Amino acid sequence: MAKILVAALASKADASVFEVPFETQADLCWYELPFRQQAEGDAQWCFVDYEADATFKIFRVKYATQADIKTFKVKYPEQAGWRNKAHRLRGQIG
Repeated sequence: MAKILVAALASKADASVFEVPFETQADLCWYELPFRQQAEGDAQWCFVDYEADATFKIFRVKYATQADIKTFKVKYPEQAGWRNKAHRLRGQIG
């Protein structure tokens, strides 16, 4: 399950993330779920408030060159998934 915590410090995160403006620029397209019980795999995310609840911690960066992973939020769950199949974080988030 991809329960995501947005870390306040880069040193506390598992990966740095940059949200790209277009789907074609993304390594991973993700869909946000309202309940953490529904979240599964790398592409369906549910944001949590506590570190103990998180399966993966991210730190949002200002520039794409600083990011470990470039992401794009999609409107429908069917659109979510990896666009870069060879990415080193594939299978590590969820």
